[in-house]
Amino acid sequence: MFNDYGYFNSITENIKKVMEEQSEQIELAAQAMADAIEQDKLIHVYGGGGHTTLCVGEMFFRAGGLCNINPVMETALSVFNQALKYLELERTVNFGSSVVKYYDIKEGDLLIIYHNIGINAATIDAAIEAKKNGAKIIAVSSSYWQNEMPKDHFIRHPSGKNLFDFADICIDDYNPVGDAVVTVEGCDTPIAPISNIVDFYIIHALEIATIRECVKRGVTPPVWKSANTPGGDEFNKANMDKYKPRIKML
Repeated sequence: MFNDYGYFNSITENIKKVMEEQSEQIELAAQAMADAIEQDKLIHVYGGGGHTTLCVGEMFFRAGGLCNINPVMETALSVFNQALKYLELERTVNFGSSVVKYYDIKEGDLLIIYHNIGINAATIDAAIEAKKNGAKIIAVSSSYWQNEMPKDHFIRHPSGKNLFDFADICIDDYNPVGDAVVTVEGCDTPIAPISNIVDFYIIHALEIATIRECVKRGVTPPVWKSANTPGGDEFNKANMDKYKPRIKML
């Protein structure tokens, strides 16, 4: 039998902790997301660098996902840039603020920011810019990273602030410092990260709670159907016509 060295248990224990301790925050976030839908506003989504940018992709134009998701996406910060380049840029002061400026996030808008570490420049500057413009912020990040990383660590934003310092709603993903959770005998370096698996769970929990809240309010939630199923393109056409002029990435 395959030995995963406790990897499955680590993932499920983390998700269970999120379910038990963050359900109220997820519900609050879902209410804010339902508000945006009810007011015919976009829900802006940003990843503060590296693999957390994959969370943006998981929410955008996804089968069963919300149609009004606006990816505040900068390829230079993503894993689709050269690794050393995105690593440098996510630590570069004012880079994150320039991305938020480009997407014209303004007063009354809703912005979801993902970054497990939650202390780097591209994350904090994006949050500062959004708050300056009067946006509401939902942050998905790890309190462990934010609290346990040294105050003088070089990857911290010069302000020394954490992402949760700027958020109106904080969802803790409890990602452990270092992310990787498995140690195999003979290999001293931990392997098998869990952050994206847990964050993807949070993403879809938010969608479920938001759609349930919309239905409760009598609001029709805009949801994509898989474009690869029979009739998928036809089903999606009305929402595509509605959101394509408003979402840069469509």
